[in-house]
Amino acid sequence: MQSPCGRYILVFNGEIYNHGSLRLDLENDIPGSVWAGHSDTETLLVAITEWGLTRTLEKAFGMFALALWDRQERVLSLARDRMGEKPLYFSRQDHGWVFGSELRALLAGGLAAPVDRGALVSYLELGYVPDHMCILAGVGKIMPGTIIQLREGGEPEQLCYASVEAQFGQPAKITDRDEAVTRLERALGEVVSEQMVSDVPLGCFLSGGVDSSLVASLMQAKSDRQIQTFSIGFEDAWFNEAPHAAAVAAHLKTSHTEFTLKEDDALAIIPDLPSIYDEPFADSSQIPTTLLCRSARKHVTVALTGDGGDEVFGGYNRHIRGPKLWNQVVQLPRILRHLGAGAVDGAAQLALRNERISRRATTALGLPLTTLDNLPKLAATLRTAGHAEDFYQTFISTGQSLADTLLDPAPPFQSDPRAVDPSRMMMAEWIMARDMTGYLPGDILVKVDRAAMSVGLETRAPFLDARVAAVARQIPIELHVDQRTGKKLLRELLYRYVPQSLIERPKQGFAMPLDDWLRESLRDWGSGLIKDEALVTSLGLDRNRVEDIWSAHQAKHINAGKALWTLLMLLLWARNIGIGTSADKRMAIQGAEASAPM
Repeated sequence: MQSPCGRYILVFNGEIYNHGSLRLDLENDIPGSVWAGHSDTETLLVAITEWGLTRTLEKAFGMFALALWDRQERVLSLARDRMGEKPLYFSRQDHGWVFGSELRALLAGGLAAPVDRGALVSYLELGYVPDHMCILAGVGKIMPGTIIQLREGGEPEQLCYASVEAQFGQPAKITDRDEAVTRLERALGEVVSEQMVSDVPLGCFLSGGVDSSLVASLMQAKSDRQIQTFSIGFEDAWFNEAPHAAAVAAHLKTSHTEFTLKEDDALAIIPDLPSIYDEPFADSSQIPTTLLCRSARKHVTVALTGDGGDEVFGGYNRHIRGPKLWNQVVQLPRILRHLGAGAVDGAAQLALRNERISRRATTALGLPLTTLDNLPKLAATLRTAGHAEDFYQTFISTGQSLADTLLDPAPPFQSDPRAVDPSRMMMAEWIMARDMTGYLPGDILVKVDRAAMSVGLETRAPFLDARVAAVARQIPIELHVDQRTGKKLLRELLYRYVPQSLIERPKQGFAMPLDDWLRESLRDWGSGLIKDEALVTSLGLDRNRVEDIWSAHQAKHINAGKALWTLLMLLLWARNIGIGTSADKRMAIQGAEASAPM
């Protein structure tokens, strides 16, 4: 779209939720202003003309990626929303700059780049490529809350218009609990009302957990008719949380639709994953997320979600128990830490030899289902030398040390350069800050946004609105999290709408039976990728070690489902873009072939 004055050309992907109030401000600043339509894109262009790009983005609340061409100054500005909900890649090539919301757009534009080994190490350690890196060398991502300005013949200039991490460690302004809950309800209510404005069918994802239940509650409270809610269930009752979502929906009296995930449905979607996720991505909950989006898209075009609740308000186990563990670990002598790590490693190997029985035993003992998954991470935590960043990485890593096993030599793991100083705040708050700048944009938002956009579904996350996050950061951490419970204020607010008995239960998430699938339904598919010598070696992986892990898993000597899933998603992605197919295509694919259907 072109600005009325003709100076600016804007390409915009996303949604500005407060563009109505921005228009009112502009009308006050520009008496007699006339609007051609009702779109937020037009609002942005007029605002940029009047206020400039930086001030406009400071005042705008939404999710977006944009490219703005200034004809007068001959400057191209690329920008992304505060939280990183929408992606934006860019790269300098011989013929100029290329940019786009998808890597395939850059490939179609002439990008020829090898795999970045530093990003490959990060992927093998985390199961995703961090937001400050890209799997292809020479390609950058616009960082959340950032503007990159490109001029002909010049170097990129980076401007930060919003810093999520800067909000942490500030003096608390709202110290009364009742006031904190009231302020949160007011902020969330305002944001949910804005995000419910839509000229297309709208609904809500509902898992029955705290976050999605609160969003659904606020939506229903603000609607004069039944809202549509959607959940996904599993045939295996052991992993199925759909009944909890149905109970919440019945209490709220929503129009509820439940989809059941069958094994055949899950397996059928795997070949589509590389075209959905531009970079290798191994969070296996991508499967039910994608299927939920596909199913919901048959009924609605926009869906509100509970994403971000854990990161903004402290809902992960690492926020609750991490600080105590940190204090215990740093006080232990080095020799005791290493002895403890060895003992925990042994317990993990023993327990994971039969995952299903171990999980049943864990539940019978009253322990969270995540206990087994956390054993290898606990061992790694004991080995950290009191370094906060290393401590944090043990929580978000796969715990498999695949980079050291499969790459020889393996470049060192590169931490996020935006990591905040842990000395500025309490450990729980610091871990939340790291999640907001790393795990959230790198994993959670990638998973949901790509799955939704692959079917033309727009997802909106009220908890990620900057106004909600700003209120949360004005409240002391002890009102959010203690050593027993996380998201304390969100729970208190939710219980104004939903009985506590419908919510309180162990957190499960979207667990996939990868160990069994890779020995049964997915065995032939996985074997074909593992034994593709050209594909494996073109990525610099040790072929013998790759096959050793696969063989040991098939023989049930180990349960390596998560590690193998990480590896297989890498190989599937590489095959999809042509890596290893021939000498002239190795490590890159160019031109029109990249945009052709795979």
